[in-house]
Amino acid sequence: MEHNAAAHSENKETLARWIDLYSDTLLKTCYVYLHNITQAEDALQDTFIKAFRSMHQCKYHGEAYEKAWLVRIAINVCHDYYRSRWFRYVDKTKRVENLPAYQSAASDEDHELLWEVYALPEKLKQVLLLYYYQEMTLQETAGILGISRSAVHKRLQKAQKLLKSQLTGRDIDAQ
Repeated sequence: MEHNAAAHSENKETLARWIDLYSDTLLKTCYVYLHNITQAEDALQDTFIKAFRSMHQCKYHGEAYEKAWLVRIAINVCHDYYRSRWFRYVDKTKRVENLPAYQSAASDEDHELLWEVYALPEKLKQVLLLYYYQEMTLQETAGILGISRSAVHKRLQKAQKLLKSQLTGRDIDAQ
């Protein structure tokens, strides 16, 4: 019984550390997927609940694995929200005034780029957001998405090319 209490206390301390270290990163990730700050906050809470329940899996891999593991859980939670019947009825309109403070201070050009990134196909948006926005390495991004490092690199190139085409209004392949 004493061992269980000690383990539970240790798990609570780990969860508190995760909340302190990763809340901002995970909230940003959830917002990018859901385009709604209230839904992103709910998804963040669900992420930490799922992480707490599966904490033993993360401990097996070590601290270096934590952030990637938590981001993967957050992405899965957002996908679950997105697929849910209820989410289909949520207003997902994107307006600058609805953005969280960390995004609303950006310039008009940054907002235009952000909306173009949001409009990308899901596979391309994911790699851009994890690699540039979350500042993850190719290897970390590959691990989170469950794809190879070269696949991440190819998706990044494709996304960059598509963004350039959308922002300039020119077909890059035609040049």
